[in-house]
Amino acid sequence: MGTGRDDPSGVSGVAATTAPPTPASARVAGVRRPTATTLLALDIGNTNVAFGVFRGVELVGTWRLATDGNRTVDEYAMSLLTLLPQRGLDLAAIDGVVIGSSVPRVQDTFSEIARRYIGREALTVSGLTPGVRIAIDNPREAGPDRVVNAAAAFALYGGPAIVVDFGTATNFDVVSAAGDYIGGAIAPGIEVAADAIFRRGARLFTVPLSAPERAIGRNTVHALQSGIVFGYARIGLVEGIIARIQAELGGGRR
Repeated sequence: MGTGRDDPSGVSGVAATTAPPTPASARVAGVRRPTATTLLALDIGNTNVAFGVFRGVELVGTWRLATDGNRTVDEYAMSLLTLLPQRGLDLAAIDGVVIGSSVPRVQDTFSEIARRYIGREALTVSGLTPGVRIAIDNPREAGPDRVVNAAAAFALYGGPAIVVDFGTATNFDVVSAAGDYIGGAIAPGIEVAADAIFRRGARLFTVPLSAPERAIGRNTVHALQSGIVFGYARIGLVEGIIARIQAELGGGRR
């Protein structure tokens, strides 16, 4: 059930992550040396590797790299060694690494970076990660993105809750009133759906994925935008699936 979670479309989504304990930090020789836990969190999707560093509950910085299974451990490590100092951070000073990944090969690469460059074993999120209750037929099928979405939504808002996560696929993740991840739905991402029609329509062409002023398009660009954006996100697939899930959940939901 795992999918990528990159959002090139500009359609708003929810991507959640958990946070470690209370922050406290100090500077040593121009590099921030925390006395609280400093966590490197990585979200490895099919298109991008989004990652950030938390000092306690403070998100110090975020970055994004292209997902590439052919890049070596040292190549990705060089990117981290270049980017982290922009926020006064030292890769060797990281206390822990957590990885949520839909791409096993790249997951292995970053796990090796944790061992080789940080001296830590990375925590890899899965449906079997302790502390997250997965109430579906086979917990092993739960993708790490969906596990993290559910855990963060419940921690931030309580339950029941619905998380809509736009990326390569559009995930609908459902959390029970007790905080269990109870399943959801997976649909093609808006960019994947748009790309299909652009590729298969001989007289069609790529257009920006933004909402037109009105539903009745008076030219091909606006007609495509109306069908893709309004039909997919505004009053079509997304709202339709949310309405069905809400009806099955009953009662309050977020």
